[in-house]
Amino acid sequence: MTTGELFASDALLPDGWARDVLLRWDAAGTLCSIEADAQADAAVPRAPGPLLPGMPNLHSHAFQRAFAGLTEFRGNPQDSFWSWRAEMYRFALRISPEALQAIATQLYIDMLKAGYTSVCEFHYVHHDTDGKPYADAAELSLRLLAAAQAAGIGITLLPVLYQTAGFGGTPPLAHQRRFIHSTDRMVALLERLQPECTVPGRKLGLAPHSLRAVPPDSLRLAVEALHALDAAAPVHIHIAEQVQEVQDCMQWSGQRPVAWLLDHVALDKRWCLVHATHLDDDELARTAASGAIVGICPTTEANLGDGIFPTERYLAAGGAWGIGSDSHISVSVSEELRWLEYAQRLTTLRRNVLASERAPQVATRLYQAAVSGGAQASARAVAGLATGQQADFMILDASNADVAGLAPDAALSAHVFSHRGTAAIAEVWQGGKRMVQHGRHVLDATAARDYIAARASLLNEA
Repeated sequence: MTTGELFASDALLPDGWARDVLLRWDAAGTLCSIEADAQADAAVPRAPGPLLPGMPNLHSHAFQRAFAGLTEFRGNPQDSFWSWRAEMYRFALRISPEALQAIATQLYIDMLKAGYTSVCEFHYVHHDTDGKPYADAAELSLRLLAAAQAAGIGITLLPVLYQTAGFGGTPPLAHQRRFIHSTDRMVALLERLQPECTVPGRKLGLAPHSLRAVPPDSLRLAVEALHALDAAAPVHIHIAEQVQEVQDCMQWSGQRPVAWLLDHVALDKRWCLVHATHLDDDELARTAASGAIVGICPTTEANLGDGIFPTERYLAAGGAWGIGSDSHISVSVSEELRWLEYAQRLTTLRRNVLASERAPQVATRLYQAAVSGGAQASARAVAGLATGQQADFMILDASNADVAGLAPDAALSAHVFSHRGTAAIAEVWQGGKRMVQHGRHVLDATAARDYIAARASLLNEA
């Protein structure tokens, strides 16, 4: 039974732009009808500009929102990811359940305003500040679910398995104490969370943190236990993000990280390889053939000095991918897509690198591919404007000077590539409910107040 409908003069459907599109959805927020070249009754609400599917954010560490921008000073002439990580640990050791919920709520509102309508939360702070489990081991996971519900964003919750400080079973460090789980305890946590994540708008998966943090036997057992609970559950893993990680993995195993994973794990469409920045040609081709998603986070990878993912070659191999905001140095769909393309221009000395003969508009090609890949990584029905998918979408503001008077593909291109410091987004809907209108969310005032207080408490404890 239809409970909501919206008419758009232009909408980006899975097979391209369509005119005069009428969307209908049911009480669960699921699209039940998409009709192009439609004639809508005058009473049907009209979209105020080109309508696009909502973007899944496939990689997020919510608590890192609180120190975004606060590590941009030189403490070491060789500053790198590894020195940034030391600052991250200081925040991770202090955060309380209340602060985590406040920070995540603000972050998820930020995401909605940017056009993200769902998030994959790679959650690795599990225990109390002394490293002991809370009375309810799921305490911090439940805080993230509550934040997503309050903000109105869909969530794939990915509890992180973290056991060692380095390849070969190096014992964890003291400042990693809030992350550490035995495999049995992680399985128990998944069993505790599974009922919480079977409601609409939620999905449960698993995130073995990385090959350096999860020994092979633990990786195998944890993934088997997850898929015994839910055969379709997603698995996300950090891999090959930094050159040092690749070198350490080769010293441990004689193989590069992605090659090791391909040889020891049955990679398939349930897997998301986060970053995978440093791939050789064989790894690139095999990853593309596996059907796994590569999770690219251009602004974080740039901020941390990780390197540049070989996107042009990966797309040529037919690889699937999506985008994430990771450390939230930027929360912007357009900026992630823009820098994905710009990084390729800087390395190839060409323009419009990620376009193709069949898809000459860079922004449209990237946007559609990121929605598809992000939906696969989310393991939720958020793959775009199609029957059976969530009614998740954003609407560009046709009155905005950047997009006014343009054809829809040109409007999207202007939105992605013509950056003025303000967004040309008029509205954002999730599950058939309007969450953002004219840049405002209903929780703006209270969420900002709670976030500022939470960040102040963390900084005061520094």
